[in-house]
Amino acid sequence: MRDWTVLGIETSCDETAAAVVRGRAPGPGTILSNIVFSQLDAHRPYGGVVPEIAARAHVERLDGIVEEALSQANVTLADLDAVAATAGPGLIGGVMVGLTTAKALALATGKPLVAVNHLEAHALTARLTDGAAFPFLLLLISGGHCQLLGVAGVGQFRLYGTTIDDAVGEAFDKTAKLLGLPYPGGPSVEKTASGGDLKRYKLPRPMRGRAGADFSFSGLKTAVRQIVQAGNVNTADVAAAFQAAVLDILSDRTRAAMAMFRDDFPDTANPDFVLAGGVASNHAIRAALTELGSREGFQTKIPPPGLCTDNAAMVAWAGVERGQLGLFDGLGTAPKARWPLDAHVGGRLARPETVGS
Repeated sequence: MRDWTVLGIETSCDETAAAVVRGRAPGPGTILSNIVFSQLDAHRPYGGVVPEIAARAHVERLDGIVEEALSQANVTLADLDAVAATAGPGLIGGVMVGLTTAKALALATGKPLVAVNHLEAHALTARLTDGAAFPFLLLLISGGHCQLLGVAGVGQFRLYGTTIDDAVGEAFDKTAKLLGLPYPGGPSVEKTASGGDLKRYKLPRPMRGRAGADFSFSGLKTAVRQIVQAGNVNTADVAAAFQAAVLDILSDRTRAAMAMFRDDFPDTANPDFVLAGGVASNHAIRAALTELGSREGFQTKIPPPGLCTDNAAMVAWAGVERGQLGLFDGLGTAPKARWPLDAHVGGRLARPETVGS
């Protein structure tokens, strides 16, 4: 199989992004360009992403960003093997903008379309950067997701654990709000925690030690709110205690999933453990889970922080992997606000138009 060159488009939340990637499975690939326009300043006054503002910004910026990505990569549309775009999950208005643009480009050029699951794009990023080998264990942690999955191949996922309430990224954001820290909350909590005493406040570790590998963060969030409401709070110490609790929860649940993975794939020697999603850019989490992987006999592979947060290079790479398997999509493909990774059709990741929301 020769190298493929794919344009990727990402508009599922508040980053407007386009990238060109070249390579072949299993990677690593080459990122020829990776343009990301962040809308942080537009959403900061509201303390979170406003869907209408995000969609409008995508409409205004995307064409120029696609042009910039192609120019920086020194390729034309004619040089592409496929056009890939996030088709879900995400804010439906934003997803529609990116997917519609990709459809138009595919139609105009005659290039095939790859409708990418945003979560699968995160999952496959470690193959783009490090050539992670199937099967591998994946911990996907972001503002909207917290999942542990066995990844047997492209579109082949086995769910070991998920959050029963809130995602870990949401817990970071809510804790930041409670502490009066600036948006975005995750980096603010991490920075503030570095100067705090993690033992000053006692916080719970929900689900730790329980059977299975599911997560819960609602009780941890509630405990932080109760401390703040009691008054006389040391912000750095609360942030440090919160982050330490998150590390303990993630480590415990991941350790349980590692045992499940070993049972499912007993012939895999020195398996890869992949950490992905926006929260994977947290340096304390990266360090703690790398150490855990080493203790448990896994090779930990984590993309650079800039490729953990939303970007189009990961979408383009998913386009490479799916395209080389002939997994193309029609121009009638529908965008999806929800598209679970563990939904399967015939053993492969379900198409967006076939997965119920």
